[in-house]
Amino acid sequence: MISGVTAHISAENGDIAETVLMPGDPLRAKWIAETYLTDPVCYSSVRNMYGFTGMFRGQRLSVQGSGMGMPSLSIYSHELLESYGVKTLIRVGSAGALTDKLNLREVVAASGATSESNLNRMRFNNLVEYAPVANFDLLRNAVDIANEQNKKIHVGPVLSGDVFYGDPPGLYKKLAEYGVLAVEMEAAELYTVAAKFGARALALVTISDNLVTDEHVSAEERQSSFADMVEIALEIAIR
Repeated sequence: MISGVTAHISAENGDIAETVLMPGDPLRAKWIAETYLTDPVCYSSVRNMYGFTGMFRGQRLSVQGSGMGMPSLSIYSHELLESYGVKTLIRVGSAGALTDKLNLREVVAASGATSESNLNRMRFNNLVEYAPVANFDLLRNAVDIANEQNKKIHVGPVLSGDVFYGDPPGLYKKLAEYGVLAVEMEAAELYTVAAKFGARALALVTISDNLVTDEHVSAEERQSSFADMVEIALEIAIR
């Protein structure tokens, strides 16, 4: 059922486009809107979690901060899909590489997401290990667009972790052995909530740290590399 104004988003009906980019940081949402959208309008600032709608190459597009971690993203993605008629969510964030085959500033398109979180165990009454995955069309477009823009992109599963500080002994190494590329904190819940509502979702992340080589990008490099990823996401959004 479509309705306006939820507990966490103060937009009215029609204020939000059917496709929404979702950075974790609300100030990144503001930066994306002011940098790339024409005539952006802030439709919500509840709890300083900004949301904007504007135009990109003649198409209406929104950007909504999600906060950090799966519980926060779950709230905003649920409300966008259930109450505002959103059809497509594209996460744009950062991640730590779990393999030395990934370089700093490269982009990962998460084909699927595993997690140690209990969220899906609770959803499915501990009966199954639900495997949340990306929308295939969005994933294919991400690869095509990155190639067109001559930007490096990797496709593979990620770990959506509940804990920012701490690596359970040997876990990251074991996950890397099974093909998990990077660790972030939101994709698994994004894909699960989208599946519930029959929506499309894709998580794009930029490698800001490599947990194997102990390399890190500077604050300035984070901004420029984040822009590369956003430009891929914007093209996906209008296809």
